Amino acid sequence: MAQFNYIVQDSRGESSSGALDANDENEAISLLQGKGYFILSISAVRAAHAASGLAHSSGKVAARDLIFFAEQLSTLLNGGIPLVRALSLLGEHSSSKGMHGALAQVTKDVAGGMALYKALERHPKIFDNLWVSLVQAGEMGGQLPKVLKQISSYLTTQAELKGKIVTAMAYPAVLAFFSTGVLAFFIIKIVPTFAKIFADFKITLPPLTLAIIMISNLLVHNLAPMVFVTAVLWFLWNAYASTEAGKATKWNLIFSAPFFGPFIKNMLMERLLTSLSTLIESGVSILNAIAVLEGIFGNNIIFQRMLRSVRNDVTGGKSISAAFKKTGVVPPLVTEMMFMGEESGKLPDMLATLSAFYREQVDQFTRRFTAIIDPILVVGIGGVVGVIVLSVFLPIFKLATMGGR
Repeated sequence: MAQFNYIVQDSRGESSSGALDANDENEAISLLQGKGYFILSISAVRAAHAASGLAHSSGKVAARDLIFFAEQLSTLLNGGIPLVRALSLLGEHSSSKGMHGALAQVTKDVAGGMALYKALERHPKIFDNLWVSLVQAGEMGGQLPKVLKQISSYLTTQAELKGKIVTAMAYPAVLAFFSTGVLAFFIIKIVPTFAKIFADFKITLPPLTLAIIMISNLLVHNLAPMVFVTAVLWFLWNAYASTEAGKATKWNLIFSAPFFGPFIKNMLMERLLTSLSTLIESGVSILNAIAVLEGIFGNNIIFQRMLRSVRNDVTGGKSISAAFKKTGVVPPLVTEMMFMGEESGKLPDMLATLSAFYREQVDQFTRRFTAIIDPILVVGIGGVVGVIVLSVFLPIFKLATMGGR
């Protein structure tokens, strides 16, 4: 008798977790399904502990290492190399400490008779639900090399998109950080020094100088209380955002934010469509694919609720396009093309076309954002610094005029 940890969903879509005793995994699955649960994951306690310890000791694995592993494993298998030998070779020559340790354990498990997807499942910090589901479909369908190529392509696409976004945001972020530092230095250090000098001369200051000195005094004398209040508000917001209602509020605010809201939603739509296309094309059933997506979007309650509703409707006999349309979350373009894909029997192709469209939308935004934000920041920050400098020099010009007379 062994103990198994599980995560399941009931008929209402509510997730729960727990543990049960059974002679083997098949018996544990039968017991849970007999109670009407939809199983999201199940693993022996011994295996879960091993995976947890390994993930902790092996550390994080970069996306490029995962891409290399998927691509090279596919190549080796296509070349006729046995799976255990291929895993051993990739593990021995991996430059990543985390991947090296994980593959050593995976090789050992597979050599002992465990399925590859089960061996990967024991390392959830490295191989997520998408990996496990795709590899499982590849093993069961006898198309593991092909599926590994699809995983490599998927990871490459996501890594390239992430790289473009980081590159587009990096320069404005650095510029804004240093500009804020310069402004803070002027307001907190320079302005009070000149304010003291002007006070000693007892001259009437221009309105602009008075306004800047007032702002400076407000920040200098109330900096600690302002930081404290900000910290308290941030703590309260995080506490609220950890609740079910707070998560929904947070994501609704993000999606409704001007300029960035549509961009973030397009990013999420691209990831959803790319993931769904890859899963279905690899042979994963619609219901299992949606369950995997629920795990991928576990931190986004809006998409998680949408996917839960879609899974329930598809289980009840609705088409996937009708199920997505009912949620009102995805744009009409997506549901219409899904419908066309279902009617023509080319749903994965339609999803891939949609994901390419949203990827282009994200790419266009990053290019335009970089082109627009740089001059705005330069002119804006330069203008603020200019106003502060002018407010300091106006009284100096007045003192010079008085001295000349």
